[in-house]
Amino acid sequence: MSEDTLKIAEHTLLDAHGLKAAQLQQVFGNMLTHKVDYADLYFQYSRAESWALEEGIVKSGSFNIDQGVGVRAVSGDKTAFAYSDDITLAALQEAAVATRAIARQGGNQTAPILHRSKAHELYLPQDPIATLRADDKVALLERLERIARALDPRVTQVMANLAGEYDVVLVARNDGLMSADIRPLVRLSLQVIVEGNGKREQGSAGGGGRFGYDYFSEEILQRYAKEAVHQAVTNLDARPAPAGNMTVVLGNGWPGILLHEAVGHGLEGDFNRKGSSAFSGRVGKRVAAKGVTVVDDGTIKDRRGSLNIDDEGNLTQRTVLIEDGILRGYLQDSMNARLMGVPVTGNARRESFAHLPIPRMTNTMMLNGDTSPEEIIASVKHGLYAANFGGGQVDITSGKFVFSTTEAYMIEDGKVTYPVKGATLIGNGPDALTRISMIGNDMALDSGVGTCGKEGQSVPVGVGQPTVRIDGLTVGGTA
Repeated sequence: MSEDTLKIAEHTLLDAHGLKAAQLQQVFGNMLTHKVDYADLYFQYSRAESWALEEGIVKSGSFNIDQGVGVRAVSGDKTAFAYSDDITLAALQEAAVATRAIARQGGNQTAPILHRSKAHELYLPQDPIATLRADDKVALLERLERIARALDPRVTQVMANLAGEYDVVLVARNDGLMSADIRPLVRLSLQVIVEGNGKREQGSAGGGGRFGYDYFSEEILQRYAKEAVHQAVTNLDARPAPAGNMTVVLGNGWPGILLHEAVGHGLEGDFNRKGSSAFSGRVGKRVAAKGVTVVDDGTIKDRRGSLNIDDEGNLTQRTVLIEDGILRGYLQDSMNARLMGVPVTGNARRESFAHLPIPRMTNTMMLNGDTSPEEIIASVKHGLYAANFGGGQVDITSGKFVFSTTEAYMIEDGKVTYPVKGATLIGNGPDALTRISMIGNDMALDSGVGTCGKEGQSVPVGVGQPTVRIDGLTVGGTA
């Protein structure tokens, strides 16, 4: 964390509201009149905008500012939480009193002397909304639409969306730590509809990350448009997908969303502390085929899922979850790590100051193997190649998942042949990990579009993987 980041955060979240660090110590003193294991204050200022274009017209534009503070006290496995959108000493004290309800009886604790803590510097502390003028934002969307329509005369509709967010957070804790982060985030998404042969199909593409709007160059716009149009046109010629048990090859990059949903959530600390995950109690045991290594890394520069600090002020890190098929650990926030007797991993995340932090993924990926994607395809006599995914569902307790593909092809005699539509992958996450027989050397991260939901909270995430062969997966089809 640079000095500028801390100064901006303190000016935005404390000075602007007449607060000083010494007054935060008074708030902690009020919270600690009874015994608590952990307490924190989470200040946030957020400014966000969104522009939507359809048929060459800006259909909607929104801009909003939100700010507030969350006050939390943890005692054992109990949590008391209060929040206010009024950042004043009176509101803080009132919230602090409310959190004392769960504290254990005991002697007074000393209020902390706050000290500034360092953080990573993974992205520039900039306001992305200010990196482009309003008319240039509209022009960017109009340019993307023109590119998409020029690619294929069958394109009949184009919808594009541009969104940006400027987030300033400040975390103060009862151990004296005070840390800050300034989080830029942008995203550009595109959806096209094509018509041909009496059918209508759609395709989508997009990306983003923790930088300014200037990231969306002509080259990037061309790539998004080609991906969306290609997906839509491919599905015009697609045949109904067959159903049955077969070999499935997952493409690299965004198909890692299956890993995120079917495996990643099951490796979060809260589910495992409660014994409700299919991976509970299995640390040190084989949970995947040899060669499978899964990591969660919140320290990748400029990535959508990266953070300089997590939402408890801890440094984010690279955490090995599964190593060569052996389960090594879980993703932890402070409370679950303390109760499980393990270190925190910097994975406490919350949607906003009005939400409690819980263990969440950042950028979750499977690492490279040593086989080329061409070799993997060539090894399959009959199977499905899933190049892109839409939505999916997973049951954390059982590990069962259902995922729909948005772009898929049949593999016949070692070659990718015709496209299919309506293919659904059905399986069990822990079981699917043991069925991985080949891992590609082409690991890629997604383009920066992921949003993860858990307990009603949404946070930006990243996913990635190389091309992967899974034997004996159930495919639900329409043929």
